[in-house]
Amino acid sequence: MDSDWDPFDSPSSSDNFFDRDRHVLFLETLYHLLPTDYQNQEINRLTLAHFVISGLHLLGALDRVDKDAVANWVLFFQALPRNEYELEDGEFYGFHGSASSKFPPDNNGVLVHNGSHLASTYCALAILKIVGYNFANIDSEPILRSMRNLQKPDGSFMPIHTGAETDLRFIYCAAAICSMLENWSGMDREKAKDYILNCQSYDGGFGLIPGLESHGGATYCAVASLRLMGFIEDDLLSKNGSSSIVNAPLLLDWILKRQASDGGFQGRPNKSSDPCYAFWIGGTLKILGGYKFIDVISLRGFLLACQSKYGGFSKFPGDLPDLYHSYYGFTAFSLLEEPGLNPLCVELGISDIAAMDIM
Repeated sequence: MDSDWDPFDSPSSSDNFFDRDRHVLFLETLYHLLPTDYQNQEINRLTLAHFVISGLHLLGALDRVDKDAVANWVLFFQALPRNEYELEDGEFYGFHGSASSKFPPDNNGVLVHNGSHLASTYCALAILKIVGYNFANIDSEPILRSMRNLQKPDGSFMPIHTGAETDLRFIYCAAAICSMLENWSGMDREKAKDYILNCQSYDGGFGLIPGLESHGGATYCAVASLRLMGFIEDDLLSKNGSSSIVNAPLLLDWILKRQASDGGFQGRPNKSSDPCYAFWIGGTLKILGGYKFIDVISLRGFLLACQSKYGGFSKFPGDLPDLYHSYYGFTAFSLLEEPGLNPLCVELGISDIAAMDIM
C-alpha cells in the first residue's frame, strides 16, 4: 500500500452525499475516548454522552455500544436523598453532569450531593430511553418532587437548586423530563405556559427571557415545551393556528426568514448560518407543520459543506468537527429524511423509536 495514502482523502469523503459510515466511525471513536480539548467540558460529560449515544441511534448504529454498561454508567450520576427529610431540604435530586460535580465521599464513603442539574437530568433520561432501560426501575419521585423547588413564581425554572439563570432552556428541560417520566407533577404547567408566552417578541419569535431578542434556540424551547405540555397541537398551521395561544403565522414568518442565502439557518437576523439551527429552526417548523416551506435542496447543500472528512460536522465549512454541531447535523439530516437514518422525535430531540412509548 502507498505509504502516502490517506483514508480521509479517498473518494468516499466526497461532500456530495451524507457519509453515514464515516459519521458512525467518528461517534464510535468519541464513545471510547474524547480529545483533550473536551477536558474543560468534564462537568457536562452526560451531555456529551447524550450527543454520542443519541447520534449513534439516529445513524442506526446503537449496536456499537454496550447498552447495559451505558445505562449503569448513567444511573451512577443520579442524586438520591438518604431519607424523607432530605427530600424536603430544597435541593434538586436529579442527575449530576459528571462525577466531578460531586464532592469527595464523606466519612462513611457516601458521595455528597452537590447540585444536580436540569439539563443533565434531561440528558440522562434521554440516554436511558435510547438504550431501552426500563423506567419502572427509576425512582422518579425524588426527581419530580424536588424539581418543583426549581420553578419560580413567574413560572420559569432555575437549573440547579442554588440558583443561576432562569430562561426557556430550563422550562424545556423540565417539560421533557416530565414527558419522559410520564408524570407532570414536577411542574406547574400553567405558570410555565404564561412565562413562555411572555417571552414571545413583537416579531413572532421567542427570546430566552421576556424582552430579549428573538432567537432560534429559544423559539424551539418555547414551541417544543408548549407542544409537550399539551398547549398547542401537532401541525398547528393546518388546524387554524391563528386561534392558538401563539400567533403561528407571525411566528412562521419570523422562522422562514432565518433561512439564509447559503441555504443554512441563522439563529438571529444578520448572523452566520450554523448547522445547529437546522435543528432548532427546522425542528420548530416541523412541530408547526411548516417544514414544507423551506428550500431543502439548499439546506442540504449547506449542511454537506459543513460535513467533515473526519466524520461529523463543523460550525462553519472547512472547520474541524465538534460533537455539538455533529449531533445537530445528524438531527437535521433525520428531519430531511436521509435514507438510513432513524426518524426524529422533534419535541424530545431523540429518535422516534426511543420516544415511541411516551408520545
